[in-house]
Amino acid sequence: MNERIRRLGIALCLCYIAVFVMLNRIQVFGAEALNERPENVDVVRIDFARNRGTITTADGTVIAESVPVDDEFEYQRRYPTNDLFAPVTGYYSFEFGTAGLERSYQDELVGDTAEQQLRGFADLFVGEDQVGDLRTTLRTDLQTVAREQLGQRRGAVVAIDPQTGEILAFWDYPSYDPNALSTHDLEEARAAREFLKPDSPDSPLIASSYQDRFFPGSTFKVVVGSSGLKFGVVTPEEPVYPTEASWVPPQTTRPLNNSHTCGGALFEIMAESCNTSFARMAVETLGADRTIEGAEAFGFNDTPPIDLPDPVESNFPTDFTDNTPALAQSAIGQFEVAASPLQMALVAAGIANDGVIMAPHTVDELRDGDGDVIETFDEQVWQQPISAEDAATMRDAMRGVVDGGTASSLAGLPYDVGAKTGTAQLGTDPPSSHAWMIAWAGPEGGEPEIAVAVLVEGIPGQGSEATGNDLAGPIAAAMIETYLGGS
Repeated sequence: MNERIRRLGIALCLCYIAVFVMLNRIQVFGAEALNERPENVDVVRIDFARNRGTITTADGTVIAESVPVDDEFEYQRRYPTNDLFAPVTGYYSFEFGTAGLERSYQDELVGDTAEQQLRGFADLFVGEDQVGDLRTTLRTDLQTVAREQLGQRRGAVVAIDPQTGEILAFWDYPSYDPNALSTHDLEEARAAREFLKPDSPDSPLIASSYQDRFFPGSTFKVVVGSSGLKFGVVTPEEPVYPTEASWVPPQTTRPLNNSHTCGGALFEIMAESCNTSFARMAVETLGADRTIEGAEAFGFNDTPPIDLPDPVESNFPTDFTDNTPALAQSAIGQFEVAASPLQMALVAAGIANDGVIMAPHTVDELRDGDGDVIETFDEQVWQQPISAEDAATMRDAMRGVVDGGTASSLAGLPYDVGAKTGTAQLGTDPPSSHAWMIAWAGPEGGEPEIAVAVLVEGIPGQGSEATGNDLAGPIAAAMIETYLGGS
């Protein structure tokens, strides 16, 4: 009798252990797979009903928040500034998921990081939400100026603190209102998304500031000139390139043209944005391998490590075998060279910051509901393309572009300013071009405090360096004046 009871007890214990193991396998190890099953709508609804933390600018403007509502989801995500910060905040939608900071900092916003869970352990007994609040590096005044200055022209404006990598402004036109996608009226949300054409390359949901690439045109000459300094084959005095209206590179009979007759040493050809001289610099002075290495040192063929989803990798060709004309075109930011406005802002920032490019970031601090700092996001070095000495030389060259060259629209600013204009020919029918300006600025006698990239897309006509100066230049000037004049 005792033996039978013993066997029954062992069998019951084994059954209990088996059930325990199965339940834990499903609930612990299989939980993520179950939650991600598309038919598991209840889990999605429960997750969407969770409270989320607030996102604010550096100057305290609330740009994303959750407000209580009387429906099944309990909280409504709201964006008080509408389209102004959409390229950064993104949206939080029941049907369409997340974008921008809402995606990058999902765990932090709902309090799911290990640090937040540990800090909030005591609050589990009182039922309080352990959300996290994000403070960004962006400034409302700069973002507003960027929107006003660009107006209803397609393009982007990026402003960075070159010493820290903090993004100060990130504006794209066209933008969109995240509230339309985040509404709990699902029919309205579907209609809004359809209107925004998510599958189109021109969709406002694609942030052209960091998720799209464009010919950088003559702004890329800063990279080529810096590469010449880096490898010791270019100085402010040598080489002196021929004064000419056009040049025919090897392996072609097709000339590469200037807008006017020009030539000379580094400072002169930078100020006049002389195509033939920079093409010769890449072909005759640097050669393909060093031009490629110089471009990649600035971050081309790599993805900027920004804390936003899906940044694009800027491109510089790596095979010029038997294709010297392509190398010549690449030296002036054409052929297959493609860069985001963020990438070109980082080029300017690297020159401004003694040859060091800091990793760009949009979030400064994570705080709990009591306002206590949980985490700070420290600056990190991303690239160091040139030495401090070479960066100082390139700053002098860029000052000359402002003082007596193609960036005259910045000449009246009462600051230390360097810049480079750019006009990228698109070669379409009818012809059009992109207008660019990259710049850095700081107080006279001080360190540069802001770097800017401005792109105005698809200007009718072939354009010239004056196009970049006339269209993108005033926007860059307004950004610099707002930042330095008000700081």
